[in-house]
Amino acid sequence: MSINNQTSKVALPGRVVSVDFFRGITMFLLAGESTRLFGQLLKIDSGFMQFLGTQLEHHEWHGLHFWDLIQPFFMFIVGVAIPFAVANRKRKGATDKQILYHVLKRSFLLLFFGWGLYFVAAGRLVFRFQNVLAQLSVTYLVAYLIMNKSFRFQIIFTLLILLLIDLAYRYFPVEGFNHPWTNYENLGAWFNNKIEGVDKASEWATLNFVSTTAHTVWGVLCGRLLQSDKKPIKKIQILTVAGIAALLIGFSLDWLNVTPIIKKIATSSFVFASGGLTILVLAFCYWLIDVKKLFQKGSLFFIIVGMNSIFIYMFFHLGGSGWIQEILNPFSELLFSWGGELVVGIITSLATWAVLWYITFWLYKNKVFVKI
Repeated sequence: MSINNQTSKVALPGRVVSVDFFRGITMFLLAGESTRLFGQLLKIDSGFMQFLGTQLEHHEWHGLHFWDLIQPFFMFIVGVAIPFAVANRKRKGATDKQILYHVLKRSFLLLFFGWGLYFVAAGRLVFRFQNVLAQLSVTYLVAYLIMNKSFRFQIIFTLLILLLIDLAYRYFPVEGFNHPWTNYENLGAWFNNKIEGVDKASEWATLNFVSTTAHTVWGVLCGRLLQSDKKPIKKIQILTVAGIAALLIGFSLDWLNVTPIIKKIATSSFVFASGGLTILVLAFCYWLIDVKKLFQKGSLFFIIVGMNSIFIYMFFHLGGSGWIQEILNPFSELLFSWGGELVVGIITSLATWAVLWYITFWLYKNKVFVKI
């Protein structure tokens, strides 16, 4: 891990601001979840708030909520950034060997921090690797290693791993774990039990890193497209067609009862559907911010968070949000107790979210960027 003091700007020459915005808004939403605000929306007696609160939590099993897109967003945008990061390092004189060493070191640190979060939370040695950092340690490395392969190779590679993991779930031969789309009775559950050494582990599959590698590889392909000298309108057209195609494949697999959309075991249909939506969101952000030059000043609010994404992610997962809430809650109760427990909770969560943002703003203002 390193702390860099450097001058930062919203838009550097040749920089695609929408990529920074995409990363920033994803991390901002993750910070919001850590305040427990979204769960409190379900307690409000309002149809709209009930809908919003439902969309801001993971689907129980078979289906897709907005919140199921957040991890794909994160893993995809890491892939988008890889070609830009590599090009930047080469401009500074780094060799391919030095870049590979950096990638290997970063992958190890992502895996270590991802596992470490579970270790700290449990207070004892545990082996769990389901969170986004642990998953990224694999998908990031694979995406880099095949980055310079042809477009056709990378697409075939992702389709092949999606097919193989789909078949592995369908035909896994262990009794009790040979029901591919049943919770706790599938290959992912068996694998979790084995590495964690328990009889019933998490419903979130560590094996998700296999299928979600597609998200990061597709991100690399989109990053190379944005980096190319194609006209902006052509880039948007390609992204839109690719996004719609993936979306149709994903939902068709689900609607035709071939493979259900299940985020917790990252089925192939889920990867296609979420990947398609993710690509379409990138296309919209690129059109809005880099092509139409709209919302550039407003995007800085979110970009600031994304510039210290690893730091703020580790901070709130290691209890930072809880510490802030303990400090703020007495003040919320003093000023807003007239509104009841729910109002106090919502105010405290919103204030905590604001403090989390301010921490990243303070780091940005002082040109401190924590990177691995």
